[in-house]
Amino acid sequence: MEMKRINAGKLRAIGYDSKERILRVEFDDGTAIDYAGVGSDLWKRFSTSGAAWSFYRDNIEEEFAGKRGRAAVASQRAELDALFGAGPAPKKPNPLDDLFKQPGEE
Repeated sequence: MEMKRINAGKLRAIGYDSKERILRVEFDDGTAIDYAGVGSDLWKRFSTSGAAWSFYRDNIEEEFAGKRGRAAVASQRAELDALFGAGPAPKKPNPLDDLFKQPGEE
């Protein structure tokens, strides 16, 4: 589903799957809600609204049951980490570990 980036109230991105009739709304805290059974006419009005946050609150949030999830930020982060080789630093041995070994530990 292609997402349209917006900055309206707590909204950060919206998208619509016309085959499945699913509207996805992503928020500034990284959460997302998918709404099933949304018609294309409602999507068109929402995506072109000059007051998207108000439109969402009045016409979508109160009218449809949504399924909560997370926005795709984590997968995008993983792609960037893979591209630039970032990731957790390897753990360095602590020289004091030898002093605190339990009997029988090697």
